[in-house]
Amino acid sequence: MYIPAHFEIPTLEAMHALIASHPFGTLVTHGKGGLDANHIPFELEPSHGTHGLLKAHVARANPVWQDVTNGAEVLVIFRAGDAYISPNWYPSKHEAHKQVPTWNYQVVHAHGRITIHDDERHVRGVVARLTRTHEATQPKPWRMSDAPSDFIDTMVKSIVGIEIEITRMEGKSKLGQHKEARDIRGPGEALVALGKTEIGEAMLERAEGKERE
Repeated sequence: MYIPAHFEIPTLEAMHALIASHPFGTLVTHGKGGLDANHIPFELEPSHGTHGLLKAHVARANPVWQDVTNGAEVLVIFRAGDAYISPNWYPSKHEAHKQVPTWNYQVVHAHGRITIHDDERHVRGVVARLTRTHEATQPKPWRMSDAPSDFIDTMVKSIVGIEIEITRMEGKSKLGQHKEARDIRGPGEALVALGKTEIGEAMLERAEGKERE
C-alpha cells in the first residue's frame, strides 16, 4: 500500500485499535483457484506474538478453506470509513482556488499466514468469543445456550475456523494532515453536517491537534 509519511498510522497500538473498532475485514487469498476475497468478522488477540493473531470462521460450503494451504500468505483489510472531499469545503479554495477533489479514508492492512481449524471445539470457542463481544451492548445479550443444543451442534458443524498469525501491519489515515488546520477543519465540519461523522470527526480531531502545534 502506498503510504506517504504524513498519512502513516505510526503505532501498532493505533492499528490494533482500528481493527478492534472495525472488526469486519476483507480476507484476500491466492490459492489454487487464484485470487479471492471474503468478507468476515474477525477477533483480534493483540498480545499474541509480535503483531497479534486474527481468528474467524467461514461457512463449510465456502471453498476458501480448502483452496488455501496452512502457512499460505494472506492479507486482511480493515476499513474505518471513507468520504469524498469537495474543494469547496476548503477555506483556502475561496482565496487562491488551488484545491482539487480527493477522497479521505482510514485503513489497516494485516499481512500474515493462515491456519485452517476444522475442529468443533476450536470453532465453538471462536463463535462464543465473537458472540460475547458483539452482544455486550445489547440489553439482554444472546448466548449460545439460549438456543437448543442440537441446533447449535448442527450450526457449528457447518463452519470452519481460521487463524491468521499477523507477520506485518501497515496503516494509512488520510485526513488531509499535510494541509493547514483550517483546510482540515472545513471538510471535517462539512462531513459531520452531512452525517459522515466517522471521517468528519477524525478530521476535526486532527485539526485541533494541528491548531495546538
